[in-house]
Amino acid sequence: MTALLDREVEMDTTPSNRKRFLFAHWEGGGNTPPMLAVIRRLIAHGHEVRVISDPCNREEVEATGASFVSWTRAPRRENKSPASDPLRDWEIKTPPALLRRLCDQFFVGTALPRAQDVLAELKRFEADTIVSSEMLLGVMAAAEAAGVPCAALAANVYLFPLPGVPPFGPGFQPAKTWIGRLRDKFITKMTIKVFAEYTDAFNEARKTLGLDPVSHPFDQIARVDRFLVQTSPAFDFPATSLPRNVVYVGPEIGDPEWVEPWRSPWNDNESRPLVLVGFSSTFQDQSAALRRVIAALGGLDVRAVVTTGPAIDVEALEAPENVHICRSAPHNQLLKQASLVITHAGHGTVIRSLAAGVPLVCMPMGRDQNDNAARVTARKAGVRVSPKASARAIQRAVLKVLENPAYHEGAQRLGARIAFDAEHSQAAEILEVLAASSGAKVKI
Repeated sequence: MTALLDREVEMDTTPSNRKRFLFAHWEGGGNTPPMLAVIRRLIAHGHEVRVISDPCNREEVEATGASFVSWTRAPRRENKSPASDPLRDWEIKTPPALLRRLCDQFFVGTALPRAQDVLAELKRFEADTIVSSEMLLGVMAAAEAAGVPCAALAANVYLFPLPGVPPFGPGFQPAKTWIGRLRDKFITKMTIKVFAEYTDAFNEARKTLGLDPVSHPFDQIARVDRFLVQTSPAFDFPATSLPRNVVYVGPEIGDPEWVEPWRSPWNDNESRPLVLVGFSSTFQDQSAALRRVIAALGGLDVRAVVTTGPAIDVEALEAPENVHICRSAPHNQLLKQASLVITHAGHGTVIRSLAAGVPLVCMPMGRDQNDNAARVTARKAGVRVSPKASARAIQRAVLKVLENPAYHEGAQRLGARIAFDAEHSQAAEILEVLAASSGAKVKI
């Protein structure tokens, strides 16, 4: 076995060595399936897992065999409707405003109640390791206060500042000139400054938990035992150095559990190229973009499957003869036949497409999507267009990728490495080793 914690360890999962894991999660659409995949492997290895999350995740969590408990002091989503989304990022117009919304709703503003919920749960479920979504600093502080090993779990590229990597958010390519380096320095400084505004509030939460103050909220990230990045290092831009606790563990490329069975509406002898369209499974006000994509595909000699996800009403979209619209379909099955994927460039859709060797037309709408699109285009595995692009502009992008073998070759070259890393994901094994190293008892 690989040296997962800087040493060779073989995990013993006999009954006396089975461990307990407490996962702390927030409903963010694409961040849920990769977490559930890790949980399923831990349970298959004989461990016990409990998840504290939003009530709307209960059914998915319990389907893995894990037990579920809801946030109580912290805000919680009863359903996945747009009205219940605490981020509502489609309304936000500027990057600083988005950062402050993230700080208010996840990083700092809810840190203390999340920490209190976790500490209360530890009294009922004495965990050997806590696994926190990467934005829940309060959960990490709770683990520190309780003396329980903690891992952060990121279902996307690493979002905190790294030397040599463009700042997260705008979707920049790596800087090659002094102007680019100055650009990156300015954006990174702005990000750190916005988060620094919340240092006093975060330290008040830490004080309530009996912890010493930190100089910046990002310092909490450095205090977790492991920060697990659920993507392929071949996909992310390489940093000149990584923090000692950051590990790339490989992506999860399985379809979400809620995906419905697929039956093709076309004959088996259909020869037109298949285009798969997949935008966010959560609401990003993407209906207008989807309509332009559908109109573009209607004017091309292709056949297309458009999966709307739970956030968009299928009946609200009209389809031409060559376009089939459905709520969901198994992307991994369709990707075996697909020649192209058109997507918002969420990490899950991008990674599954590339793992299948399928190039992309990316229409990023925010979140991590600009950065994913930048990595796709840097590897010549697809192109990027504006989410406001006209139907004609989308047609040109589709034809550019379909007619240029270089994009298929780029997707296949990168996809082979991604598929290997997905097959050899180390997330569960690293968590097992971390739990095995735990001899601490809950202190409160």
